[in-house]
Amino acid sequence: MDKTMENEERDIITLTDEDGTEVQCEFLDTVEMDGKLYCVVEPLTGSAEYEEGSCYIFHITENGDETVDLTPIEDEKELNAVFEKFLENNAEECSGDCSSCSGCEEK
Repeated sequence: MDKTMENEERDIITLTDEDGTEVQCEFLDTVEMDGKLYCVVEPLTGSAEYEEGSCYIFHITENGDETVDLTPIEDEKELNAVFEKFLENNAEECSGDCSSCSGCEEK
């Protein structure tokens, strides 16, 4: 995973999809749940696998060489639970501008 800082407010990482296409994503948060770590990202560019403007959650596996593997979550129940925890953790950061957000129940 190649992580660069675009500016002080955004962490940008580059993911490579199954077709080898590099996708620029904004790192939104790390969520810890049931002893596991998860990464929440939003693609800034789209690909066949990752739709721009959507939120994706990956399980983080730390390797011994200071790198990490991001694995998509296959289990829908686990995915929903992590997403709910992400929303709960970030509820205070809501700007109230719902035009680009689909996460809160206010809509």
